[in-house]
Amino acid sequence: MNFYKIARPLLFRLNAERAHYLTLSGLRIAQKLGITSFLRPKSKKDPVKVMGLNFPNRVGLAAGLDKSGNCIAGFGSIGFGFVEVGTITPHAQDGNPKPRLFRLREHEAIINRMGFNNPGIERALNNIQKSRKGFDGVLGINIGKNKNTPNERALDDYLHCFRKAHNCADYIAVNISSPNTSGLRELQTPKFARELLAPLMNEKERLNEDTGKNVPVAVKIDPDMDNDQIKGLSDLFSELQIDAVIATNTTVSRKNISDHQLSDETGGLSGSPLNAKSNEVIAELHAELKSEIPIIGVGGINSKKDAEEKLSAGAALIQVYTGLIYQGPSLIRQLITIGD
Repeated sequence: MNFYKIARPLLFRLNAERAHYLTLSGLRIAQKLGITSFLRPKSKKDPVKVMGLNFPNRVGLAAGLDKSGNCIAGFGSIGFGFVEVGTITPHAQDGNPKPRLFRLREHEAIINRMGFNNPGIERALNNIQKSRKGFDGVLGINIGKNKNTPNERALDDYLHCFRKAHNCADYIAVNISSPNTSGLRELQTPKFARELLAPLMNEKERLNEDTGKNVPVAVKIDPDMDNDQIKGLSDLFSELQIDAVIATNTTVSRKNISDHQLSDETGGLSGSPLNAKSNEVIAELHAELKSEIPIIGVGGINSKKDAEEKLSAGAALIQVYTGLIYQGPSLIRQLITIGD
């Protein structure tokens, strides 16, 4: 029985953020009771090695759903081969004023302007240590800067989180592309990107050598750049030997939803309207990077066909967020059969 088909109409009667909170709370309780293992789909293993890490399958949970790292084993139980938590900042912050999360049902899309609401790196790591018990997949920790930290000092925030997360994470994702923290996307410009990423990669090498643990670094980019900007970043990623690129974050474009009553809401748009644009960015990145740096494809995956298109465009792994909200765990069971 597909229990989500029963639960979804009830959840969708609530405002989006309240439904999000209740769903995570339920999953967290199931995780604590040790019953999430009964949710695990029966499927063959489809391991793949990316960034030097062994992934049980190609399907991951995108950052933004489990911001505090409370439900890692729970998400693993529905089939995810890897889970990325966060975005996490050095200090706790509430994020942007509510309401800040909106469903666009007709488009199977979401607009969010959450603003990196999270408990801060110390508390998040405590949550992660507890909630990852029983999880046998790959754990990514997505890091960012606090809202009140100017871009000129952003490196301090990223280094702080990077050092704290290194021991716990299997890989670390550097978020410089959320549209919901003012000025954050400026960190993708050549000057800021180099000043941020070069020291981070140096710190990665130092920590890897000191600890004997290799923790790859992935950089998450936005879908709203033109080809020249993508090429510029690709050249920098190759030069600095970034371990992976996550493409893409949400879009500020409203091109595909201009007729919707919520189209004027500020924030990042995710879901089906982002799918084609995300694929274009992945294909452009793949052409520029020439398979030297793997791509994690995310944006608008609502079906097995959508996932296959991401892989065909050049992605080595895929991530899901909005599709899970609309389709439920059955989508993950479909996606992990890619190749069958």
